[in-house]
Amino acid sequence: MATVEKFPMLQEGYDKLSVDLKRLKAERPTIVDAIEEARAHGDLSENAEYHAAKERQGQVEASLSDIEDKLSRAQVIDPKELSGDKIVFGATVTLLDEDDKPVVYQIVGQTEADAKTGRISYNSPLGRALIGRKVDEEVEVTVPSGDRYYVVSKIAFV
Repeated sequence: MATVEKFPMLQEGYDKLSVDLKRLKAERPTIVDAIEEARAHGDLSENAEYHAAKERQGQVEASLSDIEDKLSRAQVIDPKELSGDKIVFGATVTLLDEDDKPVVYQIVGQTEADAKTGRISYNSPLGRALIGRKVDEEVEVTVPSGDRYYVVSKIAFV
């Protein structure tokens, strides 16, 4: 029997997906109305409004299906309830780069990742390289810009 893969995320990510789901469900009737209105204009083969509305309907349905799947498999993790000396999902990690400049990242789910705000996915090259590491361990990671080297300076669960 196949096992269902859990989708780890923080509460904030779960809440964001829930809001997106409600917004898309609320958009459905508007799309149906647009399709009906475009259909009333006659010949569907050259009706740009109809094709645009049908395309949007397909996009919304695909997004709804994706979000519902993620929410059904969600494993909400609260970093404040975690502890230990290894980097795990939800940990906030301070790294020292090659110039001994500190860089701080939180390991989060794919839907929550935003490198500009210091949140990296556990599935990203750096995220995968960090999982399981301890303080003072060296980490080498290959990213699109080349090889990067870090030393784990601090692990926090906030």
